[in-house]
Amino acid sequence: MSKIQSASSIAAKETIYVDVDDEITAIIDKVQSAKGKVVALVLPKRAPVLQSIVNMKLLKRTADSASKNLVLITSEAGLLPLAGNVGLHVATSPNSRPEIPAPPVGPDDEPEDADEPLRIVDGTSGEFDPAKASAKTVGELAAAGAAGKIAADDVEEDIDMTDEADEGPDDTVEPHTKPTKNKKLSIPNFDSFRKKMALGVVGVIALITLWIFAFIILPKATVTISTDTSTINTNLNLTLDTTAKKLDTTNNTLPATAGSQQKTDTQQVPATGQQNNGAKASGTAVFYNCDKADRLFGQNQTIAAGSSISSNGKTYILQSSVTIPPSSYKPDGTCKKDAPSASVTIQALHGGADYNTGNTTFSVSYANPGDGTASFSGAGSASGGTDDVVKIVSQGDIDGATTKLKATDTSTVKQQLTTGLQAKGLEAVISTFLAADPQITTSAHVGDAADTVTVTAVTTYTMLGVQKSDLTSLVEANVNKQLDKGKQVILDNGVANAKFSQQSPGSATNASVTMSTKSVAGPHLNIDQLKTQLAGMKSADIKQLIKQTPGVTDVQVKFSPLWVNTVPKKTAKVIIVLDKSGS
Repeated sequence: MSKIQSASSIAAKETIYVDVDDEITAIIDKVQSAKGKVVALVLPKRAPVLQSIVNMKLLKRTADSASKNLVLITSEAGLLPLAGNVGLHVATSPNSRPEIPAPPVGPDDEPEDADEPLRIVDGTSGEFDPAKASAKTVGELAAAGAAGKIAADDVEEDIDMTDEADEGPDDTVEPHTKPTKNKKLSIPNFDSFRKKMALGVVGVIALITLWIFAFIILPKATVTISTDTSTINTNLNLTLDTTAKKLDTTNNTLPATAGSQQKTDTQQVPATGQQNNGAKASGTAVFYNCDKADRLFGQNQTIAAGSSISSNGKTYILQSSVTIPPSSYKPDGTCKKDAPSASVTIQALHGGADYNTGNTTFSVSYANPGDGTASFSGAGSASGGTDDVVKIVSQGDIDGATTKLKATDTSTVKQQLTTGLQAKGLEAVISTFLAADPQITTSAHVGDAADTVTVTAVTTYTMLGVQKSDLTSLVEANVNKQLDKGKQVILDNGVANAKFSQQSPGSATNASVTMSTKSVAGPHLNIDQLKTQLAGMKSADIKQLIKQTPGVTDVQVKFSPLWVNTVPKKTAKVIIVLDKSGS
């Protein structure tokens, strides 16, 4: 009979699974809420709720009132009579034909025939006569019957009722002989029988388990095949580009994926700069113009306010502009400095007592607009400078901390990028690892008063990864050009052990690298097919079969445990090792 059902019949059938803890009310609710006309009730093993005839009748009544055809899916023999008693269909599986089991066999309910004669065996011949028996006592009737005879034979006439506490001269009773037991009527020891039966079952299970381990689980075969192989070197110049859409075998351009990760490092260094925050020295100065051209043309020169003058390495600032007339010259050509300028206020550039000075000369940083030279000089003094030295952050402090940050170990972030690309199924090209210029921030600026300065560098690291299939295509295309066709195939393309290098750093999206790898070529052996083919074969047959393959030089077979001498039928128990030691 075909098991193919129409769409309408499938929609009319509904399967309900009963949990072992479900009560009868819960099962009834499930049946009532079912939408199918045929309800298959899948029962768990040892379902206690349906081992009651009352619950079975309730279930039957619910199905009938809901106009549903109920089928119990179970294989428990104990439930079949109950289901048959109430008229419920039972099937061993959802796909088997349901049927109503046979009801349990009960006692014969037919009435006895009251007219049958009553035969009572009383130890006498003939039928029992009630009239005669009425004239005898019960004891006489019992003694006359077989039961009375047996009782009389078994009961001893003398019974020892002696009590040591009530001993008397005339009460001593002779001990009687203990009756012999009838061995044929001995009751068997069922506890011992059950123990022996349990031990026997355990022993059988242990033997079966031992056999399974010895002949199914433990057997293993290892076949080592030595082959005449050759090594083929591959060196390719590759371009990895994140904008490439597909592999370009002509130009060896591979689509690349960039992995990136930011890393924040901090470095704290002591501030080494100093700044004197004391009062600035101030004073006055006069200036002389010894420029011969200005003397010739009678031209005065003006130095603007804010211009700097210096003395002994200290810088002072003019607080106002000053006009300097030209001085005359002596016959020997020296400047007379006979035309001083008006006195002008000066102030030290920085605070500090070392800016205090007596009468001293000043050099003027000023370019003569006329001929590009300056022959100005000044004289004066400054006082009032005080010392108040504090530590400040210098540019050297920040540069030193930044240098240390750039030298931090990057092996951890490099490994994290490699792992991230490998998790995406890519081959990580470690040589493309690149660190961008760090973004530097400082806890204090240059010139700020501070004992220490903390420099923070946020660096973005990148690495490129490519599809292994693209590398495999390029390597195998190169190797196939050098194979001995018909005799050799690629046993190991070597992509897993490929080495990458690059002459110059690339970018986060593009890099030119060189890939070198070694591929192994040898005899064509289909390992999966060979495992299936070797099932059940012995060592000599295995060697003869495999050595027929060109390029195979030797075959070694090892079985385990010791009692195994054929290859297991399960391919998982067969290990084939290719010895690729060749040229």
